[in-house]
Amino acid sequence: MSNELVHVAIAILYQNNKFLMQLRDNIPNIPYPGHWALFGGHIEPGETPDVAVKREILEEIGYTLPPFVEFGCYIDERVVRHVFHAPLLVEMNELVLNEGWDMGLLTPEDIHQGRCYSKNADEVRPLGEMHQRIMLDFIEKNQM
Repeated sequence: MSNELVHVAIAILYQNNKFLMQLRDNIPNIPYPGHWALFGGHIEPGETPDVAVKREILEEIGYTLPPFVEFGCYIDERVVRHVFHAPLLVEMNELVLNEGWDMGLLTPEDIHQGRCYSKNADEVRPLGEMHQRIMLDFIEKNQM
């Protein structure tokens, strides 16, 4: 097994003081199965994080990112997360969920509590720990 860190690009998408998050598929062999997380994914060889985040968001929800800003880099023992943020300028019904179990606009309260109800799962599901930390940092820095 390789000790090389995996690089991913993820996006904080916000609208009316709420944040678009994905409920990940409930598959045991993926990170954070059945948890709320940010949209995004692996950076392909030769790709830059900003190109990767645009591609991933388009693939996962059919949304073309407007101009976006780098928020930061979060590193743990396995993953380097390149985090960007941008406004969500379309209605939820204009997005197409191509990956994941559900998606929703989570409030700062949901994020602080670390859980949110999913219509598709028909139950309250937890936020992925690292994704919650990123979101709490973002909310605090932007006084949302």
